[in-house]
Amino acid sequence: MAAPRRVVEFELSDGDRAALEGIARSRSEKAGRVLRARMLLSYRETPSFHAVGRQFRVAHQTVTRCVERARDEGVMAALSERPRPGNAPTITSEAKAWLVSLACDKAKDHGYPHEIWTTRLLTSHARAHCVAAGHECLSRLSQGTVSKILATREIKPHKMRYYLERRDPEFAEKMAEVLCVYREVALLREAGGEDQMVAILSYDEKPGIQALGTVAPDLPPVPGKYKCPGRDYEYVRHGTLSLLAGIDLVTGKLHGRLEERHRSVEFIAFLEQIDAAYPRETAIKLIMDNHSAHISKQTKAWLAEQPEGRFEFVFSPKHGSWLNLIEGFFSKMARSMLRHIRVASKQELRDRIMAYLETLNRDPVVHKWTYKLDDQKAA
Repeated sequence: MAAPRRVVEFELSDGDRAALEGIARSRSEKAGRVLRARMLLSYRETPSFHAVGRQFRVAHQTVTRCVERARDEGVMAALSERPRPGNAPTITSEAKAWLVSLACDKAKDHGYPHEIWTTRLLTSHARAHCVAAGHECLSRLSQGTVSKILATREIKPHKMRYYLERRDPEFAEKMAEVLCVYREVALLREAGGEDQMVAILSYDEKPGIQALGTVAPDLPPVPGKYKCPGRDYEYVRHGTLSLLAGIDLVTGKLHGRLEERHRSVEFIAFLEQIDAAYPRETAIKLIMDNHSAHISKQTKAWLAEQPEGRFEFVFSPKHGSWLNLIEGFFSKMARSMLRHIRVASKQELRDRIMAYLETLNRDPVVHKWTYKLDDQKAA
C-alpha cells in the first residue's frame, strides 16, 4: 500500500501571492528567485513535490526544501539562497580601503611606465606592498578579488572618462551675445526676411575632406544574395579639401567655396564672395569661432578697407562650437553626402560638393535655433 502524500502547509497572504506572481513574471529578477516563486505558486495549486519537480525539471528534494523554508521562515525569505558554507572573509575593511586608494592613484605615480592601472598590474602591486603597508591579508590577493572589491566601490581605474573644462572666463557673456544674434534673426524673419538691411550668417570651415578613390569597381547588391553594395578594402588618396561655408540664417541660402587650405588668404576670398553676394548697403554679420585666420593682421587689414558697418564678426566662446548653427549642417553633410564617398580625383570631389550645395540652395531650409537666451539665464 502506497504511503499517503505528505502535504506541507505554509501561509500565503494576498499580498504575498501578488508579490510572488510579480516575481514569477519578472525579467529582471535573479533566475533563482523567479524559479522558487514559480515553484511555490505551483505547489499551492498542486501540493506534490514530485509533480512540481517534474514541471520545472528539478529534483523533488529541491521543491521540498523550498516549501519547508516557506513554512518555517516565510514566503519571501524562501526566495533567497541560504548563506553558503566556507571560510570567513579574511580581507579587512582597512585593507579594502587601502586597495581602493591605490586604484584612485595613477600607475605612473607609483613608478610604472603605465599611465593608468590594469587590474593585473594593480593586483601585483598590492601583493608586493601590502605587508609593508600593514595589510598582510592581501598577500594572496587574486585579480578576481580586486575586480570584486573595486566593483563594490564603483571604481574603474582601467578606464578613462574624458571631459571638457570650461577655460573661457567670458563664456557666459559670449554665449549671450551669440544668442542675442539668434534672437535678432527671429525678429528679421518676422519683419520680412530677404528685404532686410542686415544679413546674418553662421560660418565655419570643414577642413580635411578626403578625396579617396577605389582600386576596384564597387559591387552592386544582388537580391537574395548580397544585401548591400560591396567595396574593396583598399583605397587611394588624392588629397584633401577644405570647405568654407556660411548659412544665411534668414533665407537659408548656403554660401560655400572649396580651398586647398584655410588660411587668412582663403578666408578673405570667402569674405569677398559674400561681399559680392549682398547689396552694398546691407550690413553683414557673421557668427564664427576665434580661428587664427579670422583675427589675423591680414584679415583685419582687409576689413579696414571695407565701408564702415559692412562686416561685423560675432565670436562664439572657446569650446562653444555647439553654439554655431553651421556645425549642424556639417554633421548632416558628413552623415549623408560624404558618407562612403569615393572619387577618381580631387576635382571630382570638388564638383560633387558644389553640386550638393547647389541642390540645397534650390530649396533652402531656414534653420531655427532652439536654445534661447532665457534658457542660458536659467542655467
